[in-house]
Amino acid sequence: MWKELAPIGRHAESGGYRRYAWTGADADCRVWFREQAEARGLGYEVDRNGNQWAWLGDPLGDDAVVTGSHLDSVPDGGAFDGPLGVVSSFAALDELRHRGVEFTRPFAITNFGDEEGARFGLACVGSRLAAGQLTVEKAHQLRDGDGITLPQAMEAAGYDPGAIGPDPERLARIGAFVELHVEQGRSLDLTSDPVGIASAIWPHGRWRFDFRGEANHAGTTRLVDRRDPMLTYAETVLAARREAELTGALATFGKIAVEPNGVNAIPSLVRGWLDSRAADQDTLDAVVTGIERAAREHAERAGIDLDVVRESFTPVVEFQHALRDELGKILTGRGGDAGRAVPVLGTGAGHDAGILSASVPTAMLFVRNPTGISHSPAEYAAEDDCTAGVIALADVLEGLACS
Repeated sequence: MWKELAPIGRHAESGGYRRYAWTGADADCRVWFREQAEARGLGYEVDRNGNQWAWLGDPLGDDAVVTGSHLDSVPDGGAFDGPLGVVSSFAALDELRHRGVEFTRPFAITNFGDEEGARFGLACVGSRLAAGQLTVEKAHQLRDGDGITLPQAMEAAGYDPGAIGPDPERLARIGAFVELHVEQGRSLDLTSDPVGIASAIWPHGRWRFDFRGEANHAGTTRLVDRRDPMLTYAETVLAARREAELTGALATFGKIAVEPNGVNAIPSLVRGWLDSRAADQDTLDAVVTGIERAAREHAERAGIDLDVVRESFTPVVEFQHALRDELGKILTGRGGDAGRAVPVLGTGAGHDAGILSASVPTAMLFVRNPTGISHSPAEYAAEDDCTAGVIALADVLEGLACS
């Protein structure tokens, strides 16, 4: 499975993946998912929001156990973020069939659409729509860098954008959702554990900073006469690092757009996107407030106009303790290591499981990442650890869904 999926959407020069929502690479990933489902005799369907489902048992039954993740990527992303969870889900089902266990609850594997938000700037679009955390009106307003709206992109890909919206009936039939994911950090590597259980997802959000100055000639305009928003943006980037260090949070300006974007032109507009995350809400509020305050102070001194817009936000997600504890009981002492508890760790990364947690009991498993690198072509997990993740997921699914 891994070898079949690996070439899809891989950029020849960067070695990273460009699997953006509702593009050709995304379509190829969707074909791969459907083929995996049909090869196993699973019932296949696409819900109203474009999320894919592969069912064993009655899809209209209650108390279903669901696993899966996503197949899309960030720009030049790694091979493991998302796909590892989907591949491992099919592999875990194969393992359970090999064990000869009988499912006593409906079971499904899912691929949630547009989890990374690389194309339209909002993460977890498919799960947000299903959970009612993204309104149809706002979804219709999402545009990519070329001005193409989400409905236009869906329609071009052969899906009906008029059907999107909350899906409470479907979510009400799910008794548990377990998402396996490569760890985006080095906690498991530091403890020498191949698999861990998620405790919570840090609160996080994205803010757009628009710095507006005055376009002018780079070769004739005196420095003292310039209203250059790039300088104010640069000061804000440095302020973000300082505020993050002071508060113990994370703050990153990773995307920028410049107008008119000419080598010999002073910009009229610099637009930067801030991603910030922290272990708790008060700390996140403090770091973002500090960054905005610094940006406004620098802007005022330089004669730059500044607008700050919060484009997305996800509060802290505490995974359901009962389900999390059940996973711990199932996995403790596996493989002859009697009594050894599986590590429980928090994460600063957002996931579909976090979005669904408001509607469905959710849990997550992490697979060791020896370098901690993610959202990069260098993202990696060893084959033995991936296999350990599959076995752990199979054990969990057997404990939750089988006799």
